[in-house]
Amino acid sequence: MLTRIFPFLLWFKNYNSESLRNDAISGLTVALVLIPQSMAYAQLAGLPPYYGLYASFLPPIVAALFGSSRQLATGPVAVVSLMTSASLAPLATAGTPEYIGYAIVLALTVGIFQFSLGLFRLGVVVNFLSHPVINGFTNAAAIIIASSQLSKMFGVHVDSAEHHYETIFRVCKAAFHYTHFPTLFMGILAFGIMYGLRKISPKIPNVLVAVAVTIIISKFSGFEHNIKVNISAIKTPETLKVINEYNEIISLIPSLNKEYALNTKHLEEAKRKKDKIAELDASHQLAVLDIKFEKIKHKAEIYRDEIRNTLLIGIRNSNGSLEFLSKNTDIKYKNSDGKIWRIKAGRGILKTDELTMTGGGDVVGNIPKGLPALTLPHINLKIFLQLFPYAVIISLLGFMEAISIAKSMAAKTGQRLDPNRELIGQGLANIIGSIGKSYPASGSFSRSAVNLQSGAVSGFSSVFTGFAVIVMLIFFTPLLYNLPQSVLAAVIMIAVMGLINVSGFIHAWRAQWYDGAISIITFLSTLVFAPHLDKGIMVGVALSLGMFLYKSMRPNVVSLSRHEDDAYKSSLAHQLEECMYVDLVRFDGTLFFANTSYLEDKINERLMNKKELRHIVIAANGISDIDASGEEALTLLINRVRSAGVDISLSGVNEKVMEVLKRTHLLEHIGADHIYPTLERAVCTVQEQAHINGKEKDCPLMTVCRIMNYENK
Repeated sequence: MLTRIFPFLLWFKNYNSESLRNDAISGLTVALVLIPQSMAYAQLAGLPPYYGLYASFLPPIVAALFGSSRQLATGPVAVVSLMTSASLAPLATAGTPEYIGYAIVLALTVGIFQFSLGLFRLGVVVNFLSHPVINGFTNAAAIIIASSQLSKMFGVHVDSAEHHYETIFRVCKAAFHYTHFPTLFMGILAFGIMYGLRKISPKIPNVLVAVAVTIIISKFSGFEHNIKVNISAIKTPETLKVINEYNEIISLIPSLNKEYALNTKHLEEAKRKKDKIAELDASHQLAVLDIKFEKIKHKAEIYRDEIRNTLLIGIRNSNGSLEFLSKNTDIKYKNSDGKIWRIKAGRGILKTDELTMTGGGDVVGNIPKGLPALTLPHINLKIFLQLFPYAVIISLLGFMEAISIAKSMAAKTGQRLDPNRELIGQGLANIIGSIGKSYPASGSFSRSAVNLQSGAVSGFSSVFTGFAVIVMLIFFTPLLYNLPQSVLAAVIMIAVMGLINVSGFIHAWRAQWYDGAISIITFLSTLVFAPHLDKGIMVGVALSLGMFLYKSMRPNVVSLSRHEDDAYKSSLAHQLEECMYVDLVRFDGTLFFANTSYLEDKINERLMNKKELRHIVIAANGISDIDASGEEALTLLINRVRSAGVDISLSGVNEKVMEVLKRTHLLEHIGADHIYPTLERAVCTVQEQAHINGKEKDCPLMTVCRIMNYENK
């Protein structure tokens, strides 16, 4: 009982000092990969980088303690981070306190759902996400993730568009206008270091080396170069005009928010009082406000884009201060500082007394020192319900990724894996992680592989990983200040390269063409609908369920003849002659309400096409179950066939179906002498009777007869 509640107690069986040393080395090795990766993934999720570290100390420990896999490394992962961003984008602006709060609540929601599935042993629900759907979604997600980092690689800033491909177009346009080449150099250098070390020696922590090298270069080369200036330092009238107009537009938002909240309150009151006129007035006012918000948003985007694309040069005054002129000025200044300056513009009002001017690249910046306060997330029921559909998708996707990794490692180590126990572990990791300000986490393929290759024996390796992150947060966060953002982008891009799997499409197509089609359609839908990734998954799931229903409604119904190996096989597939008097009909699938008419149609076709037909034998080996509609249809079918002067029998009926035949008295109706234990027995009995006074010389049920080529044996 104790080991069922606390599965980590099993770790101590045959555990020794050597095992502890292996776990410690593995845990620290994984931490060296996890720390920079987690910061990169946090930014992918729309969060400040240090929230990746918050998601990297409690979740790995808890998931290891209460899961069933001993080598699974839990923490921030690319796909779940992208899904987090897609889920929260409609609710708040990335990086704001509201957004961060929603991310933490999302982790709690994901954890509760996963824990509930595991507790009630409902892990089979993940089967709704078929392999073709997962393959299509994962490949699309890899492309979306990689392309989403282009802005950081080029050192440009753009507003996100409604669709991801529109955002990428904006990034390319901005990069064509101006690329910060030191930023691009840092990203390419980091990419080259990681890729090169991976090829030379996989055991070297390539991510850590890339991060360390670029931090040193960044620190001593003055990579980041930001200053605060008064707006009077900008000597370009056009730029000043745009800044002032932008601030005027943004300043309208607070009053509109108050008006919106007031009309929302009026609408709720009108609904409560059932005052239809007041309800219509409030709804009309809200619709007008929505249009005003859209206008402001559109104008603000235009102004913000113009401000960001403004390139300035700095002129050093005699007192040492800088003045900024347009880069396109024809006047040549000897005292220019040689840098290209840009104005940093967020979504809020630009402070005219403290404009942020940047002449360098973006770095991670200050990371709060110490551990986050351990508090329960503030739960708003309305937000909770809004997040729940996304939480379900993230839960299933995250668990699919985690369990597939765990299974592959279990196959190598020979350990027993319990999917429901793993759900409980992942659920508790997200629940307890949310108390430590974590966003949704899951099992990581790359870090789990590192864990296994480093010789991890038990989940203690993940415990060491968690404690290593804690030490990092308490003592070493200042070291990460100068880490270039483009390096984090490179970390993400090289990590998602492993998610691209073109062979998965080919494999699915070879298995069944429709599986390949579903995988491709899911891939394209995810790309088109991005950043609304849930729509891509929904398309794939709907297609999979639709194909399943279609196949269930139109199961395989074939006529059988004798093959060279003496087995009875499909006459159409193997080009075999069919008997004139006896038709062996095999029905593959459950006989239920959705496909009874299909079976009736197929039998009627045979009655119409085979004028000499005397007996039909339904090979029921493939009928795994039967419902009331199926039983009723079978009764009517027997009556119709016999009324047409043709006899009918069943062979190979399993116990489950036989119980239904007995309970409904269909067995008495068809006759016990018309039920045969095997198809061979049915053929031996029926064939001889059906051929009395017949003109068929060689019966295809007894002799192999191919179409247009008779081969007698």
